[in-house]
Amino acid sequence: MVDVTEILIHWHAGRSQSQIAESLGLDRKTVKKYVDPAVAAGIAPGGPSKSAAEWGELVREWFPQITDTRLRQTTWPEIEKHRDFIVAMTKAGVTRQTIWQRLRDEHGLSASVSSLKRFMDANLPDETLRSRVTVLREDPPAGEEAQIDYGYLGSWVEPVGGKRRRIWAFVMVLACSRLMFVRPVLTMDQRAWTEAHVEAFAFFGGVPRRLVPDNLRTGVARPDLYDPKINRSYAELAHHYGALVDPARRGKPKDKPRVERPMPYVRDSLWRGREWTSLAQMQQAALVWCRDVAGQRACRPLEGASPMTVFEAVEKDALLPLPDKDFVLADWSTGTVGPDIHVKAGRTLYSVPWRHIGRKVDVRSTYSMVQIFDSGELIATHVRKPFGKQSDLSHYPPEKIAFAMRGPTWCRNTAAEIGAATVAVIAELLSENALFRLRAAQGVLGLADRHGSARLELACAKAITVGDPSYRTIKGILAAGLEADPPPPSSGDGGAAAFLHGPSRLFGNVVALPNPNSQAAIRATTTTVADITTADADHDGAAETEPGQGVSA
Repeated sequence: MVDVTEILIHWHAGRSQSQIAESLGLDRKTVKKYVDPAVAAGIAPGGPSKSAAEWGELVREWFPQITDTRLRQTTWPEIEKHRDFIVAMTKAGVTRQTIWQRLRDEHGLSASVSSLKRFMDANLPDETLRSRVTVLREDPPAGEEAQIDYGYLGSWVEPVGGKRRRIWAFVMVLACSRLMFVRPVLTMDQRAWTEAHVEAFAFFGGVPRRLVPDNLRTGVARPDLYDPKINRSYAELAHHYGALVDPARRGKPKDKPRVERPMPYVRDSLWRGREWTSLAQMQQAALVWCRDVAGQRACRPLEGASPMTVFEAVEKDALLPLPDKDFVLADWSTGTVGPDIHVKAGRTLYSVPWRHIGRKVDVRSTYSMVQIFDSGELIATHVRKPFGKQSDLSHYPPEKIAFAMRGPTWCRNTAAEIGAATVAVIAELLSENALFRLRAAQGVLGLADRHGSARLELACAKAITVGDPSYRTIKGILAAGLEADPPPPSSGDGGAAAFLHGPSRLFGNVVALPNPNSQAAIRATTTTVADITTADADHDGAAETEPGQGVSA
């Protein structure tokens, strides 16, 4: 009533409704609502003055609901029926607006939200106020704490390709000086999270002692109020820089208000209305903005001082120094070793010793190498490969990988240890299509395990003599024990094919030729051949003239 009386006094003094609204912080429609009854009653500005008490009487007459609270409590009995529900929702942290909406939709409440709020203020002061109490946190000492979060900036169309991308901002704020570091990123994966921390520490020139991140999987693997499990990669980074990771509670943004509050400012001042040509340009522009714009703004919690001024004067020297060695970015993953003794990390398969088949192992991947751990024990190290398979043959059982380990080079070196004939046989087998005939070469050398190197050398020499240096021939020679026998005598056929015979063997049962080169022998051979030819002709003619008759031997 006092406020309405003040409005009428200002109006009667000759001030316009717009001036009254501006000076009293009200809406012009509100001022008009309380002035209209005076106009209707014939009261004009500048007339006979009235005291505050006289205006008060008129206000009681024109607006009885302001002074008589009973008129505002007519809906309270309806709300009273839902007291238990209101108390339960209030203790659960539900806002009064949502409580009213649920009562209206689910329980048929017809009272307004204002009536519900008045009811709660008058009848449930403890429950209403208890949920609204905020405990002010003391400002941490300089260099003690940094609060970290991601915030959505907006969408960006790549100049090359025209693809629309979502851009996020990694934000780290020093709690004492309010100096912030912002880094636009395309993804919020482990590598982007770790790289942003490294760049932030470089920007500040030091490391805060405590990091307060949100419960993202890139930072916290398993949220817990008392014993949170920190992501392996994040824990490795914190150990390298000597910082403590203290995650905020899940669903409690007030645990890190210094990074939550500036997000709209970052989005508006850094991002909106600008044209970007690349992600690298965004990140470089963000560094300049953090130093020259956000770092130079007047900050109310700092009593008007700029974050950069407070940082240079108080917090810079209080930060932990940067380590001498650069941090090596590493990605951690978990996989199960399959029957092929390989575990997958990214798009690549890496081998581990065969005794770890079926075990869950941890894989640490840097830009150049991959390390595999089983229960904290290093079991394999590989050069990093972007995709495909990386295998170490020593991880297989020897009997399973003998073929792959005994290549052409091994065959030649082993043959040299046995002898020259074996070297010649292996060279012949591997002269063409070495990989196709590798199995045969391995088989020849494997005969030394059963028969000995000396016998194998003799068998290879004999196979070369007979003109068939193959695995089957050498194996047959050794099986029959013929490697020590002298080679068979020459048939004297002058290199003729196997099915042709010389005159001495063809006609040896007909006539003896003491000297095949003599003229007499040649004439005898010619006569004999002619006689045989004539006899054969007579025999054939007899067979034709007397069909069906047998021919006597």
